Amino acid sequence: MKSSMIGAIYLALAAAIWGCMYVVSKYVLQFVTPLALVWLRYLLGSMLLFILLWIQQKKTGKRLRLSKGQWWMLIWIGFIGYFISIACQFIGTKLSDAHTGAMITSATPAFVVVFARFVLKEAFSIRKIMSLVVATSGVILTIGLPDKLGNYFWGCITLVIAAITWALLSVYVKKAAEELSSLVITTYSIFFALIFTTPFMIRDWSMGTIHFANGPVIAGILYLGIVSTAGAFFLWNKGLTMIDAGAGSLFLFFQPIVGTLLGWLILGEKLSINFAIGSILILGGVALATLKRKTKSEQPRVVTKL
Repeated sequence: MKSSMIGAIYLALAAAIWGCMYVVSKYVLQFVTPLALVWLRYLLGSMLLFILLWIQQKKTGKRLRLSKGQWWMLIWIGFIGYFISIACQFIGTKLSDAHTGAMITSATPAFVVVFARFVLKEAFSIRKIMSLVVATSGVILTIGLPDKLGNYFWGCITLVIAAITWALLSVYVKKAAEELSSLVITTYSIFFALIFTTPFMIRDWSMGTIHFANGPVIAGILYLGIVSTAGAFFLWNKGLTMIDAGAGSLFLFFQPIVGTLLGWLILGEKLSINFAIGSILILGGVALATLKRKTKSEQPRVVTKL
């Protein structure tokens, strides 16, 4: 239970950080193209994570040795999750708006529950389905349904792809964590995603579509690279190693709560009764999925990692 609670804290922190990301990325995308921004995020994130991994290896005296299968797993996570999913998220947000992006990508937990059944053999349960329905209802009440879906057709399609591929990432991170540490998974997956994104960065740079216009743009890039990439990705991956993937994915629903609260605190936006009710439903759904007694078959396996 203690491990699950710590995992829940990690996941909640990651979701809170990402709750700020839609607004920040929407502003920065006025000056930097989507895939170039993804590349900048991964460059900053990789630099920090490799430093942390080097420090860890120096302290433990262990060198990283990976099998061919483990390398392919990291490449797959980097491609499907950190390249395809994040690129679709940025492109979809640019083609729609932050509100629509938050709403559509909140469908991710439903996809995680389905994929976890087939990849991780996690069973469907009444508790899991009920928690998903309750939390999803809370999201709809909190931020409401977008009223411009027809105008944002391609943006919406792209965001759906982002939700599906992020669900795949969450499931395969859980699978990889049976053999590798969260720091190793995060560091190398982001590095491979950086490689996949590099050709698009070169193209956009040569076309002159990248502009470091002012201090806020640079600050936004630093936030996206250091905090919401290196920091939040590590917290998310670490949290998923401590909790059921289907239940852990529900913490993504904290994003609209944080985004709405920031809009109230920073932008002076009004809070409605729907926000209060929706937030309670989200918290209730997460609690329903996570606060349960573990059976013997659900006890985590002890795995020695780097």
